[in-house]
Amino acid sequence: LRDNRIELVRASWHELSISVSDVSLSDEGQYTCSLFTMPVKTSKAFLTVLGVPEKPQITGFTSPVMEGERMQLTCKTSGSKPAADIRWFKNDKEVKDVKYFKEEDANRKTFTVSSTLDFLADRSDDGAVVSCRVDHESLNSTPQIAMQVLEIHYTPLVKIISSNSWPEEGQSIILTCESKGKPVPEPVLWTKDGGELPDPERMVVNGRVLSISFLNKTDNGTYRCEAKNPIGRNSTEYVLIVHDVFNTLLPTTVIPSLTTATVTTNVALKASTTTSATATSIR
Repeated sequence: LRDNRIELVRASWHELSISVSDVSLSDEGQYTCSLFTMPVKTSKAFLTVLGVPEKPQITGFTSPVMEGERMQLTCKTSGSKPAADIRWFKNDKEVKDVKYFKEEDANRKTFTVSSTLDFLADRSDDGAVVSCRVDHESLNSTPQIAMQVLEIHYTPLVKIISSNSWPEEGQSIILTCESKGKPVPEPVLWTKDGGELPDPERMVVNGRVLSISFLNKTDNGTYRCEAKNPIGRNSTEYVLIVHDVFNTLLPTTVIPSLTTATVTTNVALKASTTTSATATSIR
């Protein structure tokens, strides 16, 4: 062996050791040690050199992606021997339904492997971290990882929250329009029964909040909140019913119309005496 990378480590009558630095794929092959006796004795060993995969890269993502569009992300790494394994994760949860490809490199010793993740963009994917993990025996259980943060644009999601579940006449109510979208929705639009708010003095809009004071029956109706962004618009409705004021009566005792009673009366009678020729009577 004649190579500057090969050094003699130990030489004695019973042992000969060498070291090879900066190992390359060309160092793979069969190595022979000979003992020049009569006859010559030899021992052979085959050295396998692993090809370390390059750091993976994710391609195919163009920001931003609209909700409902199909996304195809490809993870690729070259130089592995044997071919490396690629796994996909979304927020640390493995994605199984992927495609795997393998091809030989120009040196016909190592491999380029790639994997494609194909899915429809959803608003729940906004901000999700997609990672491509390359496992190989040369990495000593420390995989190489490439990551991509997703940005999904979607139409607003609108919801109305009421401050009063049983509004009565004379009370007030606050309706809050919660809207979530990307980009962030513009200021919301409040309407009543398909038209403008009829009483702006009592019906005050402050940002996403509609406040109605001194409620009365004319306030009954359908209130709509609409939010929009460059992707689209969405709306939701709230039906307001103003109830009569609830009167609380004092407790009363009801006496039946027909009552039977027994009354006991003590009466003192005075005795009087009348004398006649024939008889004496006491009444």
